[in-house]
Amino acid sequence: MPEQAVPLTTTGAPAVARALRPLAVAVLAGGLLTAAAVPAVAAPAAGTVSAGASAPAPAVAPEPATVTVTGEGSASAAPDMAVITAGVEVRRPSPQEALTAQNAAADRLLAAVRKQGVADRDVRTENLSLSAVTEQPPNATAKVTEYQAGQVFSIRVRDIKKTGPVIQKLMDAAGDAGRIHSVAFDVAKPGKLRAEARRAAHEDARDKAEQHARLSGRKLGRLLSLNEGDSGRPRPVAMPAVAFDKEGVPVAPGEVEDNITVTAEFEMK
Repeated sequence: MPEQAVPLTTTGAPAVARALRPLAVAVLAGGLLTAAAVPAVAAPAAGTVSAGASAPAPAVAPEPATVTVTGEGSASAAPDMAVITAGVEVRRPSPQEALTAQNAAADRLLAAVRKQGVADRDVRTENLSLSAVTEQPPNATAKVTEYQAGQVFSIRVRDIKKTGPVIQKLMDAAGDAGRIHSVAFDVAKPGKLRAEARRAAHEDARDKAEQHARLSGRKLGRLLSLNEGDSGRPRPVAMPAVAFDKEGVPVAPGEVEDNITVTAEFEMK
């Protein structure tokens, strides 16, 4: 008997599709749930290092070699002015008599100074005193014997050639009461002298630093710091005595010298 073909119904495919659809949805849902249950891991950013690896130490530039030196400089010049410290001193039995005698001697001294061309602005009272003079006899109490009065002046002589004559004239005028305490020579404008000494000190410091650099096989670099020490006021340098005037007092003006000290730090390359 010939075989008969069994006709396929078209209603089976939709039924199978309907049967598989819930399974696909379930599988898909399961995948979503699984993906949601696993935490996301971000990819490491470029240039970052994981926690387990040690970070490289940053490069540190080496400290530059330095040299610290002391420079000394001096400059000298002939003085162009003098400052005379002079005064009067008298003793009398009473305070009033001592003051009267002191005033008279001081007036004579100042008149002589002005007559030599010294201006009033160049004369200044430095000290005025009045004191009792006591005597201590053996085995007795001290007693006042007389009174001493005095006055000290600072006299600036701007024409240095007149220093000797001024001293002689003021002593002649004051007589036995006259006193000369000191004579100092200076320059009217010390700034120029100090600038020359400072330049010499700076050059001395640089020369020393360059020598240290050469001995170390290096070259001298930039200046890092510079400090100037206090070297005080100019001081006179002794020279042979010179008589400014045959009728005046011989004085030795010498030279005025200024000194500067600097401490400098340089870099060596």
